[in-house]
Amino acid sequence: MLFHLFEWFKSQGIKFPGSGLFDFITFRVLMAMLLSLIITLIYGKKLIRLLKKRMIDESVRDLGLADQEKKKGTPTMGGLIIILGIMVPTLLFARLDTIYIIIMLIATVWLGLIGFIDDYLKLKAKKIVRKQGEVYKKGDKDGLAGWFKILGQVGLGLFVGLTLYFHGDVKIWREYIGKHNPNDPTQVVRQVNGKEKIFVVTKEPITTIPFVKNHEFNYTKLLPLGIRKYSWLLYSLIVIFIITAVSNGANITDGLDGLASGTSALVGVCLGIFAYASGSFFFADYLNIMYIPNLGELSIYIAAMIGACIGFMWYNSYPAQVFMGDTGSLTLGGIIAALAIIVHKELLIPIFCAVFLVENMSVMLQVGYFKYTKRKYGEGRRVFLMSPLHHHYQKLGYHEAKIVTRFWIVTMLCVLLSIATLKMR
Repeated sequence: MLFHLFEWFKSQGIKFPGSGLFDFITFRVLMAMLLSLIITLIYGKKLIRLLKKRMIDESVRDLGLADQEKKKGTPTMGGLIIILGIMVPTLLFARLDTIYIIIMLIATVWLGLIGFIDDYLKLKAKKIVRKQGEVYKKGDKDGLAGWFKILGQVGLGLFVGLTLYFHGDVKIWREYIGKHNPNDPTQVVRQVNGKEKIFVVTKEPITTIPFVKNHEFNYTKLLPLGIRKYSWLLYSLIVIFIITAVSNGANITDGLDGLASGTSALVGVCLGIFAYASGSFFFADYLNIMYIPNLGELSIYIAAMIGACIGFMWYNSYPAQVFMGDTGSLTLGGIIAALAIIVHKELLIPIFCAVFLVENMSVMLQVGYFKYTKRKYGEGRRVFLMSPLHHHYQKLGYHEAKIVTRFWIVTMLCVLLSIATLKMR
């Protein structure tokens, strides 16, 4: 809003000292991160007090883990702090007429609402149990039905996929090697370092293949020639799968103090670099990657997300004063997936989201192997001492803070490797 306000003042011939700084994305990125930190640190404390007053606390199942009893009574739904830290700076400093910003604002509210309803229903069930003087167990199993959460994620995936495929402002510039055809409206000529270069403006569903020289792949090629007009459907299904998988992966990862929030902040740094590089004509040309006009604005949103995650960790690090709940974990996972798709780096998700992937796979492997062995031997067997994977290490005797720190280090290495793919091909 501030960007548009100063633009309006400028059109009216009114100038404010320092207003020219808003023309620079780097300034707005820094301001978005700073404001996000201030919001989460100051208003986060007030929200925690409110959650405690309302007895909005997390119920903890008895899993036989160290320090588990200490977590009882810790307020949940802290994801509201993260959402607030993302939304306010983005609304103030980003260009709100940019389609990528619009998509991410809708995605944040969409998944935040699904997570909030899920947390609210669980808490409501627990309050009923408390009034009846019973134990927590009944309330633990209540909440939003699993199929409804999946339906919400599918709906968001459909919205993101169709918008990116059909919206007129979503365009990709790719360098064209050949003669310029002045009659071709998709070709654009630009001066780069004193030389003329030809670019082709396309709307095709293209992604980046890491570690490959000719590093771009068109999803349309997956379909036979006769049905390629339905590539929008294929692309939407791919987007739906990615958003659902990453969102659930983040949700499963949120089991230790600071694990999901710290991991998401590191992944955000990676995506922020991708967004800024592809949104800058200079860097895109230098790195020989696709140039996506107006994508640079997305780095403001990502900066706010990073600031919100770091600010939330002030209260969520061990021992946690608040949990993010599904309100935060589902939202962060969906945000990361949507951002990766928008910057056309979704094939890198298994690398920079390796922790989410491994946590998700550990649960699937544990459940699958248990059912298989029970059917074959009459007794279920386990691959891990407990799933998700972070609980396996707790059972081995590792301290919670050590597990979280090492998962952060692994994520940092994966993020650095992902960034290196900009030149490693």
